[in-house]
Amino acid sequence: MPVLDASGRSSAITGAAHGIGADTARALARRGANLALIDRDRAGLALVADELRAAGSTVTVHPVDLRDDDAVAAIGEEIEAAHPELQTLITCAGSSMLGSLDQLTMEEMRWLMDVNLWGTVSITKALLPALRRCPAAHITHIASIYALASPGGRIPYSMTKFAVRAFSEALMHEVEGSTVTVGAVYPSGVRTGIILHGRYASSIDPGVAGRAAAAQAAMYHMEPSDAAERIVRATLQRRARTLVGRETRLVDALVRLAPVRYWGPMRRPLREAIDTTTPMSPR
Repeated sequence: MPVLDASGRSSAITGAAHGIGADTARALARRGANLALIDRDRAGLALVADELRAAGSTVTVHPVDLRDDDAVAAIGEEIEAAHPELQTLITCAGSSMLGSLDQLTMEEMRWLMDVNLWGTVSITKALLPALRRCPAAHITHIASIYALASPGGRIPYSMTKFAVRAFSEALMHEVEGSTVTVGAVYPSGVRTGIILHGRYASSIDPGVAGRAAAAQAAMYHMEPSDAAERIVRATLQRRARTLVGRETRLVDALVRLAPVRYWGPMRRPLREAIDTTTPMSPR
């Protein structure tokens, strides 16, 4: 299976206005790739695009809400027209949500599934025909450490990421033998602000939610640029499975050793990060 060369070829990246997506675009630009940047944040996309164009990259921007299937299909045609040599798709778009099952509404959980799973499926479906026309192409879906193990207090997020993992693996099997390969990347905590700017159940006191989010953010140690470099290397090497971060490798080993009882060792270090029920102490 040939390794990919990004130079002169095109890459589409979702979630490209911020965080891992923006740094993935920068990492590909340094390798000479042409870029199709996708995000719902028009202003953020424009800033990243201007930065990369100033450095000499060829960039197109495609603002879209990935929950809108018709709009995503139109964006797919737009990208295909602008980038006939589309070689890679990297899906970095996603959000987070805090809360227990008792605290969350069905609507809140469906919203996160629409963003994290169906947005990933929709853009992949829209761009797969273009990728098939490339002599060698690869799709990378960003999963999570929580696609390997499901902590209490993170049911919606873990559900969406396990589903992304299942989608990636099933699609990998569907396209086997074609010019397209598929892989998933499983990062541990990356300092992107996803947990601090994500949503939480409307029934949770904002102070309690903020405390839990801050406790979880304090556990995130990897810089987005480091994660992006590993994602790009995995994509160009067409890897099927990439674990990013020491914590991910430890959790992967733990789940293999104790597939039913892994929560015991995980519970204590995550205690404050998933506690959305304990009231704030009065000052």
